[in-house]
Amino acid sequence: MKTYESYQALIKPSWAPPSYLFGPVWSFLYILIFISFGKVFMMAFEKTIPFIVALPFILNLIFNIIYTPLMFGLKNNTLASIDILLVLGTIIWMMIAIFPHMRWITYIQIPYLLWVSFATVLQLSIYFLNK
Repeated sequence: MKTYESYQALIKPSWAPPSYLFGPVWSFLYILIFISFGKVFMMAFEKTIPFIVALPFILNLIFNIIYTPLMFGLKNNTLASIDILLVLGTIIWMMIAIFPHMRWITYIQIPYLLWVSFATVLQLSIYFLNK
């Protein structure tokens, strides 16, 4: 079964957005991520911020990247649910960590935080509906 078909076959809550919405939303978020994470990684490389401040950004990127293979490659709702909780947790951690150094980077994460919060509730709903 193809990725789209396997997602369509899952039981989803009635309030789940249509599949076509995910691409444009993530495209916008990836622009914000590229700009803000790029700045954080540059500052860490230049040692203008401590590595510990960049750590949640690194972890977030890893967790964000592995979500798709977990959910759509392995089709593993359990691992995808754990992973999205880690994505959400690292967003909160990185917003707190960078705030004293570059407030605009915290503010630019707000759409990412809101979307991933929604996506987390959606993923956990899908997990429980398909247990």
